[in-house]
Amino acid sequence: MLEKIDHIGIAVKSIEAARTFYEDVLGLTLEKVETVKSQKVKTAFFRLGELHIELLEPTDDSSPIAGFLAKKGEGIHHIAYKTDNIADQLEKARSSGCKLIHETPVPGAGGKEVAFLHPKSSFGVLTEFCAKKG
Repeated sequence: MLEKIDHIGIAVKSIEAARTFYEDVLGLTLEKVETVKSQKVKTAFFRLGELHIELLEPTDDSSPIAGFLAKKGEGIHHIAYKTDNIADQLEKARSSGCKLIHETPVPGAGGKEVAFLHPKSSFGVLTEFCAKKG
């Protein structure tokens, strides 16, 4: 079952350049920066209430984020929903006709497991399911 929106992912060319806006203009505090090798991305998390804003910077030209930036430029990349069971959410999506990017969860930032639905199945919005490992 979905519990809440966990975070909103925003693709940026440079976390260092973008963080000034989030810190100086919005007054948010950077919680952590992490590289997720499996996704070829560097992430930065800012908390806003119960929600996080996740900045995503590609670490390699073959990164999905690099492709997104080349095609669409900087901006909202995905919405992530916290769930208590990713496998169940994926099966529900699959049985409802959604195209899955991940058939099974993969390692994500913050010690979470993640899986994505293709945006063609979710009205143009890249949808992520995430849950704490374990």
